[in-house]
Amino acid sequence: MKGTKKIVLLGMCCAAAMILSYVESFVPFGVPGLKVGLPNVVTVFLLYRFGWREAGAVSVVRCVLTSLLFGSVMSLAYSLAGGALSIAVMSLLKRCRLFSAVGVSVAGGISHNAGQIAVAVAVMNTREIAYYMPVLAVGGTLAGIVIGICGALVLHRFQRPDTK
Repeated sequence: MKGTKKIVLLGMCCAAAMILSYVESFVPFGVPGLKVGLPNVVTVFLLYRFGWREAGAVSVVRCVLTSLLFGSVMSLAYSLAGGALSIAVMSLLKRCRLFSAVGVSVAGGISHNAGQIAVAVAVMNTREIAYYMPVLAVGGTLAGIVIGICGALVLHRFQRPDTK
């Protein structure tokens, strides 16, 4: 897919990810710092449909716009760090072809949390916050499974030929 069609699809994916991010902000979670990561369904879809550049670009645009609209400079720092590490890890694992979309998504969820912990350690100037990583790793694993399944379903749906 090239040109205008691709730009339109990427724009629609960015809008969908922003809507999912907004919807997710209303879902109460019992553990501080834990989210399902609904926008990452779009990231997984783009990673497999186009590649890391497109997935990364949409992720960055979504993080910036969502932080401007609903967050703060600090939320932007956490989002970008987690997103960048997540895209890098998922891209490498996808390239080696040893993992399904679910496995790649799980690694993305855990690495996203690791990136955010790294920013928290730097900002708060304390390493003790890293002790929270095992809790986030369990949450990232569970969320990664859900997001990976959803991403694979969306990818499968968009790979079907038109039946009209």
